[in-house]
Parts: sequence; structure tokens; C-alpha cells
Amino acid sequence: MATTKTQRWGILAILIVTVIGTVGSFAVMILASENQANDSAKQQQAYDEYQKRSQEYQQKVTAQADELSVQYHETFAPYADNVIEFDSASVTSLTTNDIVIGEGEEISGSTPFAAYYVGWNPKGKVFDSSIDTDKSKLKAPLFANVSLDKGLDNATLITGWKEGMKGMRVGGIREITIPSDKAYGEQGQGDDIPPNTPLKFIVMAISAPAVIEQPSIPAELYQGMTR
Repeated sequence: MATTKTQRWGILAILIVTVIGTVGSFAVMILASENQANDSAKQQQAYDEYQKRSQEYQQKVTAQADELSVQYHETFAPYADNVIEFDSASVTSLTTNDIVIGEGEEISGSTPFAAYYVGWNPKGKVFDSSIDTDKSKLKAPLFANVSLDKGLDNATLITGWKEGMKGMRVGGIREITIPSDKAYGEQGQGDDIPPNTPLKFIVMAISAPAVIEQPSIPAELYQGMTR
């Protein structure tokens, strides 16, 4: 049966709507693809710039650490030989012993300073140290990485450090004996610091070096992570 004129117009209208819808869908897909490509390019550029700034930051940190090592290595490195076993049962409270009285500012909770250290357990095992394994140089001291640039009260350190370093003077060297409840307590910290282990540290307080700002992650990378 032949279609009527009205039916032909209806079919034509449907075809036009279908074509327009198809073209529109392709246009949306192309536009979305272009936007995605632009976003990816921006994210890659942001990542490359962040990597460059991070490398520059690390170079500055290394250069500063090397400069400080030249200045303080001869003074502090010999204290690695002070590490000896001690009786854990005898450590019932926090005690300090000033080996060298510094001539700088007295350290309070808000004093900015940096610190070199050697830490060991009752068996005489050094679990961490600012002195390189071959004793030829010092690593970067504790500073902005634990917020010592904002003082002990704001530092991310165990309680024994926060209490044990107060009152010493910059330039001084102190031995701190820390009971387990002011160290890592019942949790412990790895194989060398079992639960309920007292610790000893020899620390040297030095003047606060310049703060090297760590680059922040660009917003474009955050956006890419959340998609």
C-alpha cells in the first residue's frame, strides 16, 4: 500500500531527527575526547613541572646536608663509639646527661633548631643514626622534616625527645635515656625496638639552617587522582 503524503512527511521528520541526534552524539563524543586530551596535556605539563621542582628541592637538601656535614662531622661522628649495652630494667624514668654544654640559645618548646643523633636499644644495637654507615659524613639532620623548625612542642617526635632536649643549649651534646612509655611503648617499632623497650640517644643540637620549601602537588594532579 502506498504511503500517504502525511506519512511521508512523518517519516522524513523522523529521519531528520535521527540524523541530527546522531550528529549531535558524535559532536559530544568528539568534544569530550578533545577536552580529555586537553586535560591530559595539562596534567602531564603539571607533572613535569612538579618533577623538575622536586629534583631541584632534593638537590638543595643534599647540598645543605653536605655543607652541614663538613661543619659538624668532626665534632659529632666520634660519639658513635659511645654506644654500649645497658640494663633495660634500670630505666624507670627519663634521664639526661650533658656531655658538651653548648654556647648557643637554651632550647625551649618553641626554639627552632636542628639535631644530629644516634639511637640504640639495650643490646647496644643502633637502630637509627645521623652518621653514615662508613662514618665518613653526616646525613641531613632532623629539622623541617619533623617540624623542629617550629620547635619541640610542634615536632613529630617521641615524648622522650621532646622532654629530653629541653634545657640543653644549641651546640651542646646530650645523652638521653628514655623509658619505653616515652619511646614507642607497647607498640614498639620494628625488629630492633620490641614492645616495652627503653632507648638511649646521643643528640647534638645545632643552629636552625635555612628552611628549604618542599614543592606542593599541583591542583591538576589532585584532580587527575580523583577522577
